[in-house]
Amino acid sequence: MTNTIINRIVYLMKVTAIIDDDLVNNVKTYSRSSTITEAITIALKDWLDMYKIKELNKSISKNPIIINNGKKIREMNRSL
Repeated sequence: MTNTIINRIVYLMKVTAIIDDDLVNNVKTYSRSSTITEAITIALKDWLDMYKIKELNKSISKNPIIINNGKKIREMNRSL
């Protein structure tokens, strides 16, 4: 067995932003974060996830999948 070292490059951005204290404290409280950095990171990731879901919903609404008979799909799922 050999040992492998994987090199990673991590890019971090230090940001100075003027954000209302109440907003930051609420985000910190609701995210149950111990630091402001962690709270804002969680909030931004959640916002991006919601944005991506909204975009996916728009895409699906333009070309919806219509299932006329669910029996065939259920059988396919159960065979997996």
